[in-house]
Amino acid sequence: MPVNAIKDDEQTVEVAKSVTLLRLLTYLLAYKKEIIIVLFIMAYIVFVSLINPLILETAIDDYIRPGNLSGLFGLLGVSLALNVTMVAGIRIRMGMMAKVCNKVLLTVRQELYTHIQTLDFHFFDSRPTGKILARIIGDINSLKDVLQNSVISLIPDFISVSAVVVIMFIKNPLLAAASLCTLPVMIVGMWLIQVYSHKRWQLHRKKSSNLNAFLHEDLSGIRIIQSFSAEGETRSDFRQLADEHRDSFIRAIRLNDAFGSVIDICWAVGLIALYFVGIQIIGTDKVSLGTFIAFGTYISMFWHPIMNLSNFYNQLITNMAGAERIFEIMDTPPEITDGTAVSELPPVTGTVDFRDVSFSYDDETIVLDHVSFTVQPGETIALVGPTGAGKTTVVNLISRFYDVQEGQVCIDGTDVKKVTIESLRRQMGIMTQDNFLFSDTIKENIRYGKLDATDEEIMAAAKAVRAHDFIIQLDQGYDTVLSERGGGLSIGQKQLLAFARTMVSQPRILILDEATSSIDTQTELLIQEGIESLLKGRTSFVIAHRLSTIKRADRIFVIDEGKIVEEGSHDQLMAQQGMYYNLHKAQME
Repeated sequence: MPVNAIKDDEQTVEVAKSVTLLRLLTYLLAYKKEIIIVLFIMAYIVFVSLINPLILETAIDDYIRPGNLSGLFGLLGVSLALNVTMVAGIRIRMGMMAKVCNKVLLTVRQELYTHIQTLDFHFFDSRPTGKILARIIGDINSLKDVLQNSVISLIPDFISVSAVVVIMFIKNPLLAAASLCTLPVMIVGMWLIQVYSHKRWQLHRKKSSNLNAFLHEDLSGIRIIQSFSAEGETRSDFRQLADEHRDSFIRAIRLNDAFGSVIDICWAVGLIALYFVGIQIIGTDKVSLGTFIAFGTYISMFWHPIMNLSNFYNQLITNMAGAERIFEIMDTPPEITDGTAVSELPPVTGTVDFRDVSFSYDDETIVLDHVSFTVQPGETIALVGPTGAGKTTVVNLISRFYDVQEGQVCIDGTDVKKVTIESLRRQMGIMTQDNFLFSDTIKENIRYGKLDATDEEIMAAAKAVRAHDFIIQLDQGYDTVLSERGGGLSIGQKQLLAFARTMVSQPRILILDEATSSIDTQTELLIQEGIESLLKGRTSFVIAHRLSTIKRADRIFVIDEGKIVEEGSHDQLMAQQGMYYNLHKAQME
């Protein structure tokens, strides 16, 4: 099973973490009321935390040493009331932020999904589906801790650290300087660690994406894998990707662990410096016991938020890689969009014009080379030719899944670029050889072609394409729930349902791209009448390698190397004994 595209790490654009974080935090602005309440609660929590050491110092120096127990109990009562309400505030704060963050994640996920739906085929052609799923699910889930901790940890911890430094220097500058002597060492150490950590977490995200993409493709193609007894090869590929995922995590987490070690060492050295300076240099006769204990508490209050901030920064480095990947897709502009002066396409008669059209997928290889033709309303056009000749490209340009580089594609004389995409595709019915069915009832799968279709319209469409008979033989009939991709149905039955889905939409322009390629001859004969009913009165484009299915087409375009090399009815082309004649003869042998 080829996995080169899956193993290749996605290329991401480097963006400053501050820019990404600020962009992420803008989603919190929709919840200003909740954030303001949380900030007020946090202000109270910080206030109580900062005065607790002062209460302890007062209790020791002013009440315990003099033996003033009545005053001590009164102070303890005040302290207890403050701390109980602080604990209650913490619970309220955490609950509110959890709700806000989950709502923000839902918003981001919805925006990302909505934007992905606007992207054109070039985007999906360039990456496996599993890698897109990794961004919608895994990368977005990774943002929760950043969002929550940015409010409940970053702001109060930053305020706490700043306030502790101010209080310590006000009480005793020398003790404060001794306590914080290792701060420069911590700053340098953390900076060195984060430089390498961010790159490693970016790599880990890419390896997670690779593994997710492999699993999605592997499970989707499990029948092919088992048919060719390729389980051993896929196990080997999976093991390689899993090993890369594990190794990238270990390399990243090792640097994460270094954050805590740097903080612990700086904390311990600062505490030793405090007592050394206080005892050996200043002297115990000049510093009270309460002050020593208060300073020890303040050191803990300084380094504990620093630890929290380092953990937050750690999370930031870890999860900003996910945010960058999310915003990268959000910033990917769709190539096929409505222009600034487009209008609704009115109901069409079905005239289709190609006016000197040239097209290339990669701006290098010419797929269509100055192609021109006109199709009249109700005419059925068959497109034949070797693989890669440009047949599918023709119908993709009519549907505006891609835009031409030169020339014009017109419907009823109107350039398709000058009408809205929705109004254009609403009047088209498109069937491909990959007739995807959703995990839903048969009725809803058919209704997908026209979301407001009645049950009667659904049944009429199924009867028209000869799908009704097999549907009513199922246990639940039209209410039968299909498994993923229509598992349990034959290939022919799946395509009959896809025909019904197209029929119910009553399109003015119909495109059948190898729509009968997987149907056996008996099934094809069964639905031939339904196909004719589907084609009747509609401008239709039929792509088929099985030439027996297109004999009744009004005209046949033989396409080769990006040009229409022959044009005419079946009988006319057979009489010419050209390329079509040779293709037909080769199939009959």
